[in-house]
Amino acid sequence: MTTASTGPVAAEIARRLTAALSPTRLAVIDDSEKHRGHAGHDSRGESHFTVEIVAPAFEGLNRVARQRLVNQALAELLVERVHALAIKARAPGEA
Repeated sequence: MTTASTGPVAAEIARRLTAALSPTRLAVIDDSEKHRGHAGHDSRGESHFTVEIVAPAFEGLNRVARQRLVNQALAELLVERVHALAIKARAPGEA
């Protein structure tokens, strides 16, 4: 499994997704700096992310169902800390 998490929020995203979905590949990319000055930007940083995840749990699921699984795993963070999350979710063999 690969992960690009750096800060504490990114690390927590990686931890929660790993526990919930057992991914074979995971990249958590902090896009916050690209959104400086935009609505939802948090001066603490770590507010906008892209998650690229490959997991067997996504096998046979459509895009919306895959995104729901990711959102469920991160529900608390999405309410408290993360303003925006782009999700690229694939099953093994689709990557």
